[in-house]
Amino acid sequence: MPRARTALSSTNARNKKTPLRPKPSQVEVNSLHASSKAWEGCLSRGAVVSGSGRCIALAEVTARARARLRNPFMTRQALLPSSRFHLLRYFSPLPPTSNLTTSSVQRNTTKMSSTGVEPKRNDVEVEALEEKNTLHSDVLVNKDLMSNAFEGENAEHQETVWEAIKSHKMACMWAFIMCFTIVMESFDMFLNGNFVALPHFKEKYGVLISEPGEDPVYAIETKWQSSLFQAGQCGAFVGVFLAGPITTWLGYRWTTILGLVLMNATIFISFFADSLEVLVIGQAFEGVPWGIFIANSPAYASEVVPLALRSVCTATLQMSWSIGGILVAGVCYAYNQRLDEWAWRMPLALQWIFPTPLLVLLFFAPESPWWLTRKGRRDEALRSIERLGDKHDSQDKLAMIERTVEIEAKLGGNPTLLDLFKGTDLRRTIITCLMYASQNFAGNLIANQATFFFEQAGMDTNFSFQLGLINSCLGLIANIGSWFLTAWCGRRTIYLWGTAVNVTFLILLGICASIQQNSATNYAQAVFGVLISFVYAGAMGPISYSIIAEASSVRLRALSTGVGRGAYYVAEIPMIFLASQMLNPTGWNMAGKCGYVWGGTALVCWVSAYFFLPEFKHRSYRELDILFNRRVPARKFKSTVIDVRENE
Repeated sequence: MPRARTALSSTNARNKKTPLRPKPSQVEVNSLHASSKAWEGCLSRGAVVSGSGRCIALAEVTARARARLRNPFMTRQALLPSSRFHLLRYFSPLPPTSNLTTSSVQRNTTKMSSTGVEPKRNDVEVEALEEKNTLHSDVLVNKDLMSNAFEGENAEHQETVWEAIKSHKMACMWAFIMCFTIVMESFDMFLNGNFVALPHFKEKYGVLISEPGEDPVYAIETKWQSSLFQAGQCGAFVGVFLAGPITTWLGYRWTTILGLVLMNATIFISFFADSLEVLVIGQAFEGVPWGIFIANSPAYASEVVPLALRSVCTATLQMSWSIGGILVAGVCYAYNQRLDEWAWRMPLALQWIFPTPLLVLLFFAPESPWWLTRKGRRDEALRSIERLGDKHDSQDKLAMIERTVEIEAKLGGNPTLLDLFKGTDLRRTIITCLMYASQNFAGNLIANQATFFFEQAGMDTNFSFQLGLINSCLGLIANIGSWFLTAWCGRRTIYLWGTAVNVTFLILLGICASIQQNSATNYAQAVFGVLISFVYAGAMGPISYSIIAEASSVRLRALSTGVGRGAYYVAEIPMIFLASQMLNPTGWNMAGKCGYVWGGTALVCWVSAYFFLPEFKHRSYRELDILFNRRVPARKFKSTVIDVRENE
C-alpha cells in the first residue's frame, strides 16, 4: 500500500532492513511530551530525543547535519542514525516530523550552533484570531497541544488503507450510510430514463410516430423527456444552495435528517401524479432534498475518515449511484411487460423504502468532529472522534483538527458564500465546480439513459432492459474496483487516464454509428455504451467525488460542495436537453453518433485537467491549505514537500 509522501519515505523504503546502530546511551521517555528534566538529562549526555522517545548521540547528529549542509544531495537516510528514528528540528524538543527539508535543517542547525537557543516557532498571530472571534483552542500557542497535532498528522500519513479500515470500522460505516443517501437521486434519475422506454408509459403519455398502416409506435416528446430529467435537477439546484448555510448552522447530521423527512413528503406528489405536468412538478420538489444529500455526503465522508480512507469512502458515492441504477433496472425489467399504470407507479412507490431507515440510522450517527471543532464544541468533537475509531489517539487527532481549523480561521473568520470567490479559495472553488460539471461531459449521460440509448441503437425493448440491468451491475463492479485503484494511484492520474480512455471509446462509438448499419454495428454500439459507462463508473465518477471533497478548505467545505454541485446542475440541465435531442426519434435521432459530441467535450475536460488539476493524494487538509496559499502550480503539488511544523 502507498505511504504518505514525506521527505523520508523513499529512503526509509530502501533501507528498511538496515540494522540499528548502537547508541552511546538511551533514555526511555514515557511519552512524546518528555519533561524538561528528562530532556535536559538527554542533552547533558550529548543526545537529542527522537520521534520514538529515545536519545541519540548529539555529536553524531551534528556531524551528519554538517555533512548534509556540505552535500545537499546526501540522502536524508544518511543523515539519520537509523531509519526508525525521525529527528524533530534536530535540536528543539518538539514532536517528530518526517517532513524535514534541507532549508529547515540548515536554518535550525545554524541557529543552534551559533546561539545555543532553541529556534523560534513560526506560529500564526493569535491576535488576528481573537479579533475574528475564532480562537476556540490554544493549540497554536501551547507546545504540548502542538506536539499532539504533529503526532496526529504524522500518524495519519503513516497509516495504510488496511490499517485504517481495521482501526476505523465505525467511521467507514457512517461514511457509507451518509453516502447511501445519494441512492435516492440515482434511483429517480435512472427511473426517468426507464420511463421513456416503458411501452405502456409511452402509449399513455407519448405521441404516435409510426406511419399509417404500420404497427403503432409511441414515443415521449422531446420536450417532456427533457423536462422529466431537468425538473429534478432544477429542484436539486435549489437544494444545494440551501444545504451550505443550513449545514453551517445545524451540522451535517441534522441537515441530512431534515432532507430525509422532506423526501418522504415529496414522493407523494410523483406517486399520485396523473399527468406529465404533475409528474414534472413532483420531480422538481423531490430534487430539493437530493441537493442536500449530494452536497453533504462527500463532505461528511471525507471528514469522518482518516487520510488513507478519504478516496475510498468518498468513492462509495458512485457505488450508491450504481446501486440505484441496479434497483431501477431490475424493477423496470420486471414491470416493463405490464399494460397498466402500475408499470410506472410501483417503481415510484419503491422510493419510500429508503428515507425512513436512513433517517433512523443517521439519528444515531456522530457529527463530523471538524464541524464540531469549528463551532467550538471541543468535548463533543472528542467524543465524536472516539466513536469513529480513534480511541487511543483521540487527543492527537483533535489537536490536529484544531490546528487546521484555527489556521484557516485566521485567514477568513466565519465562512460566507462570498469567501468562495476570494483569494486562493477562488482557485479551489473553480476546481470543485469544474470537476462537478465535467461529470456531464465524459459519457455519464449515456449511462443515465442507458436503456433508452440501447433502444435507439437498434436493440428490442426487452433486451434493452436486460442490457440496462447488466450495465448497472458492471458499474457496481467498477465502483468496487475503484477502491483499490484509488489506493494505488493518484487522483490526477486516474482522472486523466480514465478520461483519455473514454474519449477513445466515444469516438469509436461515433464511427460505428456512421457506417452502414446492420446487426453487428447495432451490437457494437451497445457494447461501446456499456464500456463507456464501465470506465466512468470505475475512474472519473468515483475519483471526482474524492477530488471535490478535498479541493475546498475545511472552513468552506459545506458551502463549496453545495456551490460545486450547483455548477453540476447548471451544466447538466442544458446537456440533458442536448442528450434527449440527440437520441430521441422525434429529435435528431443520432443514436451512437452522439459519441462525436461527447468525445469532443470529454477531450476538453482532459486538457483542462492536465493543466489545472492538482494531485491531492496523501495530503492532509493543512498541507493542501499551504499548497494553495503558496499558489503552487497544479503539476508540482505532488513533488512539493511540506514541513509538518508549518502553520501558514
